[in-house]
Amino acid sequence: VEWFLFMYYAKRLRTFSERYDCITVPDFFAERFDDKNGSLRIILVVIFLVFMVSYVSSQFVAGGKAFASSFGLAQNTGVMITAAIILLYTVLGGFLAVSLTDTIQAFFMIIALVFLPIIAIYDMGGWSIVMGELRMQDIGFVDPTALGFGAFIGFIGIGLGSPGNPHILSRYMSIDDPKQLKYAAVVGTVWNVMMAGGAILIGLVGRAYFPEVDMLPGSDTENLYPLLAQNQLHPVLFGIVIASIFAAIMSTADSQLLVAASSVVRDIYDKLIKKDEEIPQKTLVLYSRIVVVLLVIISLIFGLVAQNIVFWLVLFAWAGLGASIGPTSILALYWKKTTKAGVIAGLLTGTIVTMIWYFVPVLKNNLYELIPAFTLSWLATWGVSKITQTPDKLEEHFEELTRE
Repeated sequence: VEWFLFMYYAKRLRTFSERYDCITVPDFFAERFDDKNGSLRIILVVIFLVFMVSYVSSQFVAGGKAFASSFGLAQNTGVMITAAIILLYTVLGGFLAVSLTDTIQAFFMIIALVFLPIIAIYDMGGWSIVMGELRMQDIGFVDPTALGFGAFIGFIGIGLGSPGNPHILSRYMSIDDPKQLKYAAVVGTVWNVMMAGGAILIGLVGRAYFPEVDMLPGSDTENLYPLLAQNQLHPVLFGIVIASIFAAIMSTADSQLLVAASSVVRDIYDKLIKKDEEIPQKTLVLYSRIVVVLLVIISLIFGLVAQNIVFWLVLFAWAGLGASIGPTSILALYWKKTTKAGVIAGLLTGTIVTMIWYFVPVLKNNLYELIPAFTLSWLATWGVSKITQTPDKLEEHFEELTRE
């Protein structure tokens, strides 16, 4: 999925965005389907806000847990400190600052995720010792075939969320030179494989090191990473691990806040409410900062209420955005017969199915909601597009752009 996005999807999205001066994801959909009444913009912004609040709140809670397990602070205090830090530099810095800090933070993340499991395995006596301990606990920890079919498909299908998450798409749209995408594909794919592999190793080593969940603070498995680092590493290296945790949190939350705020201000206020007026750039920036503050407050409140489900909040938000925007954006970029009605059907189907699947235990426990929601959203977009008509003008624009 990563390779497809960088090599094909991102290039075409960048071409469309540059031609029609699209800054946000709703901009792209509005221009692609001549959304004169603003219905696409409104639906997309609502979807952003619903799932982004869940996503950002989960980052705040993760920061609170890191503060609690590493420095002994109360978790609520840690959540509020995390929110304050992210708010401060997101509001003051903007997109350029976020891009630069994300690059620096990525190095902290890769160092911690690669070196922590290697050092921990060495200190425990080697890979064979770790595997032996895991076998004694449960043979399923070392047997890839022990995964159920639903879990296996869910793991594989997580990648489907990437083409639907706007904080990822905004980076594709803003790249300076599309020719650099092939280099980004290599770096991004290798980087993600290394980080994912490191995270899996940390989970396996952590299970061997802490056989019982009661050995973790609050019996919370999400405290494993900092506690393992604290037990295994020199204080300087432990500091790098803690920095990597906050790097992951901040690099995700800041991008999501900026994307959500810019969509509200540009796509609702500028393009719909004040569409016939020239709004000064300073005013738009001010309003964007106000929206960021409001989103942080809402996400903070939600995070303080739902503190024990960080992992599930992330998966829920990833699924909701991926299942609604992913199929519709792919078809919008690659199928000229895609219609506005089809996209609306796909957006609503992906959102509704994600929510229903997530809140029905018998469904959620058997298959990750992204898979059925993505599939049904794709079918809805395709099916409704087949029975509705695409204006000739839009087909001509599509063919012109795809020839470039």
